[in-house]
Amino acid sequence: MLRVEHLSYEVSEDRRNREIVKDVSFTVGDGEMLVITGPNGGGKSTIAKLLMGLEEASDGRIFLDDQELTNLNVNERAQAGIGFAFQQPPAFKGMTVERYLGLAAGEPLPEKECCRLLSGVGLCAKEYLGREVDATLSGGERKRIEIATVLAKPHKLCIFDEPEAGIDLWSFATLVEQFEKIHKEKKESLILISHQERIIRMADRIMVVRDGQIESIGSNEEMIPRLFLDEPGCTCLEEKGEDGCGTGFRNE
Repeated sequence: MLRVEHLSYEVSEDRRNREIVKDVSFTVGDGEMLVITGPNGGGKSTIAKLLMGLEEASDGRIFLDDQELTNLNVNERAQAGIGFAFQQPPAFKGMTVERYLGLAAGEPLPEKECCRLLSGVGLCAKEYLGREVDATLSGGERKRIEIATVLAKPHKLCIFDEPEAGIDLWSFATLVEQFEKIHKEKKESLILISHQERIIRMADRIMVVRDGQIESIGSNEEMIPRLFLDEPGCTCLEEKGEDGCGTGFRNE
C-alpha cells in the first residue's frame, strides 16, 4: 500500500514562495488503480514526480508498505518497488531499445520477451530492437518504449504520467488492454494521470486535483457521474467545447 501524508511542494519565484502542491494526503491499496485527473497545470504531474523522488517535497511523508520513502532518492525508490513512465520520455543516444529494456528489467532479456513487451505497447519488435532511443524516434514511439520499460519488471507500484499523450488510437487501444490486464491480475498498484475517459472509467478510485489540492476523491461509482455527461462521443476530460462535451475542466 502507498500512503501519502500531507505532501506539499513549493518553489521560490521573485523572492516569494509559491505552493505547487498543498497538503495532499491519499492512499493506494494493493492491486488498486487510482486515476488522478483534473485541469492542466493543477499539480498532477508534480505529485507523480514527488512520489518518485524526481522533486523534493517541502513537507509531508511517503510510505510504501512499511517502508518510508520520504528521504530516499530516485534509485532507492525504484529499488523499493516504484516504476515510473515520464509524460515526456528522455532520449538516449547510443542506447538500443533492446539494451534499454534489459536495463529496466535488471538483466538482459531474450528477444522473445522484448518482442512481447514491445508488441504490448503497439510496436513491431523487429523494427525497433536495434534502433537507438534517440531523436530518430518520434515522441510517441519513445513514449511507448518508456511504458514498455516499466512493464519489463514487476513493481509494487507503477506510475504512468499521461500514457495516452502522443499515441495513436490503435496503439492506445493496445495500451489500455495492457492496463486492464495488470489491473485484473492485481499484482501491482497503479497510478495513472490522465484526461482520457476510457482510462478514467477503468479506475477503482478517481482523484481530482486542482490548484495543487485534492478537490475530490472517491470510488468509480461516486466520481464518474460527477465527471462525465451522459452524451455520446464524450471521450476526454477537458474544457467544454461548443458541442457541450467534457466536464468543464479548464486548461490553467
